[in-house]
Amino acid sequence: MNQDMSILHLVLNASIVVQLVMLLLVLVSVASWSAIFRKLFALKRIKAMNEGFERDFWSGTTLKELFEIATRKNAGSGPMERIFASGMREYLKLRERRVADTGMLMDGARRAMRASFQREMDVVEINLSFLASVGSVSPYVGLFGTVWGIMHAFTGLASLQQVTLATVAPGIAEALVATAIGLFAAIPAVVAYNNFARDIDRIAIRLETFIEEFSNILQRSSSVSAQPAPGR
Repeated sequence: MNQDMSILHLVLNASIVVQLVMLLLVLVSVASWSAIFRKLFALKRIKAMNEGFERDFWSGTTLKELFEIATRKNAGSGPMERIFASGMREYLKLRERRVADTGMLMDGARRAMRASFQREMDVVEINLSFLASVGSVSPYVGLFGTVWGIMHAFTGLASLQQVTLATVAPGIAEALVATAIGLFAAIPAVVAYNNFARDIDRIAIRLETFIEEFSNILQRSSSVSAQPAPGR
């Protein structure tokens, strides 16, 4: 008599512990895919907003005009624009206090931009640790389900007088499904984590480069002009 060895039949006939492990892995996989798509769209949006602001920044628009636009946008601005706004805001505050020393002006602006940079990177890296955890832990959770399932299968065989491959195979196959689901959850998470980590590193480098370029512009402006709102 042929036994039904379909995946659905194996899952439905697995022990309760193995079924719970499978359910947990399926839920983790769904959460992982949700995090992957959210992060994918978020990084794409961040890149587009940074590129748009960079074009405006180097288009010849004055810093005062850019700062006014960034202030009006508020939450609708991108990371690079918010870093620019924080540095410019601090710079203008120091100029209003009659701080004439270029070193103090630049130190204050850089500190403000660095603090803003760290906040932006914390936001950009959201869900990255979750994907790393899914990628590293899921195979072990699946392996636990497999070990438990094999133990359960051999315990059931202990009462049989004659053991054949036909009696052993279903129990082992049921247990191995847990490992397969664990790998199904882990592999996409690992691939996505590696790709996102590389993209985030590129964003960080681009933001740090902008901070240095903007700092140089502010330094030149503070050296040749005493106006509160410098131009380029």
